[in-house]
Amino acid sequence: MLWRSPALAEASPRVYLTRFFQRHWHAAPRGGAAHAHRSRQLDRIRRRIVIAGAALLAMVAIGTSGFLLIGGAGTSWSDALYMTLITLSTVGYNEVVPIIGVWDRLFTGVISLVGFGAVTFMFTTLSVFFLEGDLDDTLRRRRMEKQIGKLRGHYLICGYGRVGRNIAEELDATHRPYVAIDTDEERLASARERQPDLLYLAGDASDDDLMLAADIADAAGVFAVTDDDGRNMMIALTAKQLNPGTRVVARCMEVRNSPKLRKAGADVVISPDFTGGLRLASAMLRPGVLSFMDDMARSETAHRLEDIPLPVRFAPTTVGSLDLPGFDVVLLGVREHGRFHFNPGLDFALVPGQVLVVMCAPEARKALERSIQR
Repeated sequence: MLWRSPALAEASPRVYLTRFFQRHWHAAPRGGAAHAHRSRQLDRIRRRIVIAGAALLAMVAIGTSGFLLIGGAGTSWSDALYMTLITLSTVGYNEVVPIIGVWDRLFTGVISLVGFGAVTFMFTTLSVFFLEGDLDDTLRRRRMEKQIGKLRGHYLICGYGRVGRNIAEELDATHRPYVAIDTDEERLASARERQPDLLYLAGDASDDDLMLAADIADAAGVFAVTDDDGRNMMIALTAKQLNPGTRVVARCMEVRNSPKLRKAGADVVISPDFTGGLRLASAMLRPGVLSFMDDMARSETAHRLEDIPLPVRFAPTTVGSLDLPGFDVVLLGVREHGRFHFNPGLDFALVPGQVLVVMCAPEARKALERSIQR
């Protein structure tokens, strides 16, 4: 099952029941509007259970007292209670208290109707209580599957730990859709409480079925950023097999594993230790440049360096005809077949297959992309 955490699947029934009751009765409050809404729902269900239980006990007491009066001196408490129970449940075994008069039958009929309603309400409420969590999860997952199926040009973040969450923040800031994938479903559910729009799948990202469920065929790229180089290799291999055209960026914990990740299909391999060392050196040697880059990365509205590929159906034109200043876009260069043309002039020819390297805000990038796609 794609959505079930392996840890939960391997848990014993005792552990599962313990988690279930902790979740429903003693769950610690966590942040998020979704969790608050769920807590209010559970509170209403608990109140209904108490009301239904009280109503059922009241009907048992009334019925037992009534049958004691109907049966007279020869009727015991156990006989009256027995008559009440078979009347409430509409079982109708042997009547130990004779029901003869009109008022006796009327009382029995009222107890039967009202009591059966109380019993039905009690068991219905209990069923809702025990099934509410599963039904809620099922409906939420189906909605999420439909949303994922509608995505085009999205990204898959395979591994939603510290690195994966930082990637997600950048994708959010630049208004790019993505699907988070991780083996820890609780981690994903916790992240969704803070970010209600988060789309995710729980499971191993190297599994073909899960990657297909994430709609990898329409994905623009895959981030293999788990903390296990072996798993990242399998993710890269699986992604390239299912969609050879997708771009794969992999995290490499050990620098010596970098060539293996590239052979597995990763287009770019990033080693945190190596990159961290370069960043530390830049902080010392080029503090102004590093500060400028950090400001672009941390602000949701600041300009960023972006790649904008020219599609196959793009009509050849010149830089001047594209009117980049009108989009509030600064053209830094054009990449073409491994060559980089820095600061091209207004008469520079733009043709399909080239990649524009620009500096712009996220909204300006989207507007320019829409114009180029026409």
